Amino acid sequence: MNEKQNKRISKFLSLVLRHQPGTINIKLDEAGWVDIDVLLKQMAKHRQSITRKTLERIVADNDKQRFTISEDGKRIRAKQGHSVDVDLGYQAAEPPESLCHGTPERFVPLIKESGLKKMERHHVHMHADKKLAEEVGGRRGKPVLLVVRAKEMHDAGHRFFVTENDVWLTDHVPPKFIDFPNA
Repeated sequence: MNEKQNKRISKFLSLVLRHQPGTINIKLDEAGWVDIDVLLKQMAKHRQSITRKTLERIVADNDKQRFTISEDGKRIRAKQGHSVDVDLGYQAAEPPESLCHGTPERFVPLIKESGLKKMERHHVHMHADKKLAEEVGGRRGKPVLLVVRAKEMHDAGHRFFVTENDVWLTDHVPPKFIDFPNA
């Protein structure tokens, strides 16, 4: 498969493992896992046929490391970003002094009023890596980099979690903990 096909399959995996498993008639368990054999069979029935080897390569090569295969190699799940109800089992963690959140410029006025909200996802996503946060924010428009005073927020009683691929999660970031550019 070429890079374009891999990207298309990766986006499709994000759709079914994070948002709409019913699209291909699969069910995620309470922790977001699905049997790989079931996934591949259902993908093939929906014109998205790939081999297990291709799936493993897509998981390994995914630039954002969005997916994980279970230790026994039998199941797969998305690491974060779900809009369906799953419990990923993340433990609370103390964040660094600050974290970054990239967002399209058009959302900044609303964020100044109500902060960062999880919207349809389970959590607000942040990164320690500014460049990565800007890339994420630039997917849907001109990116603006917001700096979240995460340690201060944590000290005020807000809980944070960190994923295997270093995405920091929290339920909501009030505007008073956000440093806006040119503010």
